[in-house]
Amino acid sequence: MTHFLGGGRIDDDHKLARQGNRAARAATLVTRLQAMQRQINAKHFAVLRLSGKGTARKLTCVLDNWGLTAEANAHDLITAYGEELIAHLDQSLLPVLWNGAGEHQAAEVSELAPFAYRLKVRKLAYSGIAFPVRLGAQGNGYVIFAGSYIDASTEQVVDLHGRSCMIMTDLLAADEKRMAPAETLSDREIACLQMAGDGHISEEIAERMGLSVHTVNAYLGAATTKLDSVNRIQAIAKAIRLGYIS
Repeated sequence: MTHFLGGGRIDDDHKLARQGNRAARAATLVTRLQAMQRQINAKHFAVLRLSGKGTARKLTCVLDNWGLTAEANAHDLITAYGEELIAHLDQSLLPVLWNGAGEHQAAEVSELAPFAYRLKVRKLAYSGIAFPVRLGAQGNGYVIFAGSYIDASTEQVVDLHGRSCMIMTDLLAADEKRMAPAETLSDREIACLQMAGDGHISEEIAERMGLSVHTVNAYLGAATTKLDSVNRIQAIAKAIRLGYIS
């Protein structure tokens, strides 16, 4: 009896350790991004990752320092410029600029202006500069800095773009480290995650797949563990980002 209780405690300790490691990695990235934003007097940063395939592709905010307004700001940004940002990422690695809706909200890159892509319509309550990054099938997206007035020199733009590539590289490496070959998802786990991501509850998934609810929950639990996630919702988001489901 004592042995089983001890094993449960060890599992809990391992889970806490994994969560602590994730928090430490995120804190390191946040510190680096905050240092980058200060270079150009930006107030906030956001990291957008591209996921999905074909017409189902979308940008998802995976890291930011917007605080309590994070969900709303990310939604507004992706709604306003998501399609244009995805199209630009397919064609170019030039930085993207946009001016805010306010009278004095602008983003400038001085002598590099001819070599930047500017979003024409003022749709957001802040200005921004977005650095596109392409690292292959899973490592594509943007590192974005936002504020009222952003003015970056040529040296700053080149430096921040290079450091943005490193941020995305480290995020991709962290994903790949968590997804060792022995931890790849099975076809059944992927199918269950896909249906869960489409809004189906365990009972509906079980009926569609001809399985018991217990088995479906076991598949979803195994996938959540393999994806190093704390719950089913996070597992679905990570599976989308890694290209397992759309």
